[in-house]
Amino acid sequence: MSLQNTPKNIEVSFEFFPPKSEKAEEALWDSVRRLEPVHPKFVSVTYGAGGSTRDRTHRTVKRMVDETDLTPAAHLTCVGASKAEVMGVVDDYLDAGVGHIVALRGDAPEGMGAKFTPHPEGFTGSVELIEAIRAHKPEFGKKFEISVAAYPEPHPDSQGLEKDLELLKAKQDAGADRAITQFFFEPEPYLKFLDAARDYGINMPIVPGVMLQPNFKGLKRISGLCGASVPNWLHELYEGLDDDAQQRELITANVAADLTMKLADQGVKDFHFYTLNKADLALATCRLLGLRPASQAA
Repeated sequence: MSLQNTPKNIEVSFEFFPPKSEKAEEALWDSVRRLEPVHPKFVSVTYGAGGSTRDRTHRTVKRMVDETDLTPAAHLTCVGASKAEVMGVVDDYLDAGVGHIVALRGDAPEGMGAKFTPHPEGFTGSVELIEAIRAHKPEFGKKFEISVAAYPEPHPDSQGLEKDLELLKAKQDAGADRAITQFFFEPEPYLKFLDAARDYGINMPIVPGVMLQPNFKGLKRISGLCGASVPNWLHELYEGLDDDAQQRELITANVAADLTMKLADQGVKDFHFYTLNKADLALATCRLLGLRPASQAA
């Protein structure tokens, strides 16, 4: 892969997950500090299944606001909470100075692949959630930037492309500013989905999600749960490397950078990297793309 041909005008954002232990918190903040000089457009912080990491997500984004120059985007889901409780989290984000929410239906407490059941007093899905955020305290609701999810390949709950596009259009009409896609490994599913979305009247940015997961067994498991296809050539690249973490990371960075550059050649400018809190891998991918921390670029 030649760095001479890398695009120079792309922008990236990073996704982190909140720490589950003191050691994990140290690792997260090491990643945050090391990736901050890349100047990402924003960084998102996830919830666990069923909102299980809600408090840790809030603490993490609050610390980002207080201690970094990053623009944090906090995940917010409809799972396991009443409407009043969810909007209380919105108020907490406002008070913390967070201006960007990733509004999601969310996974069931049992995890990805389990059937979603709304809370008896909760939101039925992301469209209702977006509408409520926009209507909440009108003087503030319009200040939030809202991102949502999109699926170039069918989500396990999908009822077909037409219904998927109908839902995404409803999210846009409710007040979403951008969609961030589930990860994928080849350009075609994204480009076909983008064309279909534009034909359907969806004109908000649809940002490709790029996965940085060097554990191929874990990658296959997650892909199966969320509906992302794993091409044969990717199986072949990782074959025999179960005990070679270094080679797996090299492959992961190159695969992610290659996909990004192919999409950039098609005019895509924004990319969202699922970092799994792995700064080395994210930095290596960015370097392949010609994106370096400010101190190195200087």
